[in-house]
Amino acid sequence: MEMTLRWYGSKHDTVTLQQIRQIPGVTGVITTLYDTMPGEVWKEEDIRAMIDEVEAAGLHVAGIESVNIHDSIKIGDKDRDLYIDHYITTLERLGRAGIHMVCYNFMPVFDWTRTELARKRPDGSTVLAYNQKAIDAIDPEKMFDSLSGEMNGTVMPGWEPERMAKIKELFAAYQDVDEEKLFANLKYFLERIMPVCNQYDIKMAIHPDDPAWSVFGLPRIIINKENILRMMKMVDDPHNGVTFCSGSYGTNLENDLPDMIRSLKGRIHFAHVRNLKFNSQDDFEEAAHLSKDGSFDMYEIMKALYEIGFDGPIRPDHGRMIWGEVAMPGYGLYDRALGATYLNGLWEAIEKSHERGV
Repeated sequence: MEMTLRWYGSKHDTVTLQQIRQIPGVTGVITTLYDTMPGEVWKEEDIRAMIDEVEAAGLHVAGIESVNIHDSIKIGDKDRDLYIDHYITTLERLGRAGIHMVCYNFMPVFDWTRTELARKRPDGSTVLAYNQKAIDAIDPEKMFDSLSGEMNGTVMPGWEPERMAKIKELFAAYQDVDEEKLFANLKYFLERIMPVCNQYDIKMAIHPDDPAWSVFGLPRIIINKENILRMMKMVDDPHNGVTFCSGSYGTNLENDLPDMIRSLKGRIHFAHVRNLKFNSQDDFEEAAHLSKDGSFDMYEIMKALYEIGFDGPIRPDHGRMIWGEVAMPGYGLYDRALGATYLNGLWEAIEKSHERGV
């Protein structure tokens, strides 16, 4: 595996490439052209400039997160072929530039959902959190307003003001889209893009829905082992793979995370490894990556990845805000750096145990 860190670009991220370069064991970044909108074709010169900036800092672009999918594709409306063509052009340009992994999601309206961006934990750190009762009580059209004051002056991915301004229209557009239709539209999209993925060896890594159940009545499909295996089977191509996000799949406590990893051997192209602390089944908060700080056995998760021969990029995710840092919630430097070092330590211990037959 290769340890990486997500980076939003010098215009948007409070964390610098120079700081990332100093985290032991981190050799690459997962990034994107953050100023592009879903459906927009990425310019070759912008891709090249992004790569050059990262490489000048002694790192490399290990993958893209995300090339976002236009809602017309998810809904399956009359414009979807136009936007799939745009997507294919972007993939061709990324492939020619030497980028071979793209993370994306197929979630309607909200890329992820939280009810708090700065819940205070007993140690004084603040974290992203979710409470189902709070969701049930809120008007989804007011979701952005309820959280905007906790964004520390940043723009959260998937919650861009331009998108949030169209929430009412988006809900109306998805009114007739159920799980089966969303699956069918995902299949159509994947069948269209697989030829270019095969041509340029681009591994498509779908991100699970977060949380792993319907929110505001919207369909969610990338939520469990059964559904992800269905997706693998319906477009049975090695480039059709997953981002294994322990935090997103782990929102559903019925998901056996190590078992899911082992069932996806050869199809996990990217991994987000993070921990959650459950206060009840429908109230959870982000935790430090350390196993005992949350509810997941991080050793077993990393061990399963090692045993299937996972060799793709991995990154810590959704760190706590600690030591007075002001940054995009979940994406500060300090706790993610601690997380990367902890995950590297687990991997080294697992690797040496296997080598020594312990």
